[in-house]
Amino acid sequence: MTASSDTAYEFRTARPEDAEAIEAVDGSFTTGTVFEVSVSEDGFAFREVPVDPPLVKVFPEDDGGGDEEDGEDADGRTFVAVGADGALAGFAAVSYSPWNRRLTIEDIEVAPGHRGRGVGRELMDRAVGFARERGAGHIWLEVTNVNAPAIHAYRRMGFAFCGLDTALYHGTESEGEHALYMSMPCP
Repeated sequence: MTASSDTAYEFRTARPEDAEAIEAVDGSFTTGTVFEVSVSEDGFAFREVPVDPPLVKVFPEDDGGGDEEDGEDADGRTFVAVGADGALAGFAAVSYSPWNRRLTIEDIEVAPGHRGRGVGRELMDRAVGFARERGAGHIWLEVTNVNAPAIHAYRRMGFAFCGLDTALYHGTESEGEHALYMSMPCP
């Protein structure tokens, strides 16, 4: 068990029986700021701007396509945080690509009642440990420009902006948002 703030959590690799609880984690958030993106022929820039009323983001249901969780992928892992009550507090799903030595944070979510207690940082520490085991040169993730709370957390963890995709969310429930890419060297 690892203590994060005043609550003890168990951090471990996910088991097949965790799949339903992982799927049920509420990744929604509320924010009073977003990162406004400006694109020009010479590049892009963004700045944090207030939004009033605060933006409430609820992510659409995942269709479950593509990612098979059979535990047999040597280059992928899902780490979980389990609270003292036995309930799942959060998870981080990662994958490693040997060709470019990149560990990708595919998804990281902390349940609302467990946010601000170090759970996300500890899950990221597990991902960093896995990256080191694999010999990763860097860790990479994608985040929507409206998720200011996550962007701030990633920056505190050492991530820096490295790219933008203005088309990733076209035709989805996130239409109008922009994908920001962040990376950090594997320590």
